[in-house]
Amino acid sequence: MSIAANISAIKKEIGNGGVKLIAVSKTKPLESIQEAYDAGQRVFGENMVQELVEKQEKLPEDIEWHLIGHLQTNKVKYIAGFISMIHSVDSLKLLQEINKQALKHNRVIDCLLQLEIADEDTKFGMDLSEAIELLRSEEFAELKNIRICGVMGIATLTDNPKVTAEEFYELKMFFQGLKDTFFRKDPAFKEISMGMSGDYKLAIDKGSTMIRLGSTIFGTRTAKSK
Repeated sequence: MSIAANISAIKKEIGNGGVKLIAVSKTKPLESIQEAYDAGQRVFGENMVQELVEKQEKLPEDIEWHLIGHLQTNKVKYIAGFISMIHSVDSLKLLQEINKQALKHNRVIDCLLQLEIADEDTKFGMDLSEAIELLRSEEFAELKNIRICGVMGIATLTDNPKVTAEEFYELKMFFQGLKDTFFRKDPAFKEISMGMSGDYKLAIDKGSTMIRLGSTIFGTRTAKSK
């Protein structure tokens, strides 16, 4: 199926239940992203800052760009002027840098706290106690140019749906605990970014509000011919 047909099928599948579709466009050529845009998709997610900046300069201005990969503090300045949301905030230091760069652009940048739910050393993210410590800190209270909108998590890469379901449930419980403790009166704290091409249906069932889909939209990556 075409990219447009894939997007249409996914949006029909998820319906109007408040789940936002993020088209993961990392490594995808401009033509493919433009095809998705022409099909009505406006929200795209990138992993690498340099690739994101290059695409943002060449594609339509009304695209909502999300940074979904690990973000180094020294790269924040390159995206602070236009980024819509940063999913991968995993430290107070990074949050302070985002706030600093957002202030330079007179913006408030939406952020998600990346929480570690996978039983893998390769994943980034804070555990719940680290997130609580961050939110209770005086340093966090001083940050006026960021807005915490929820949480993000990446499940273990496994063929066992039971493991994935348990990790998604854990993230939902983390979200609820933070909401009740720190954001009870903040309507902006409402997002749970979880679920990718292999597990997004399960993620939606467990409460995801944002799914990050790449191959389901753009197809599987083809090997370069030699």
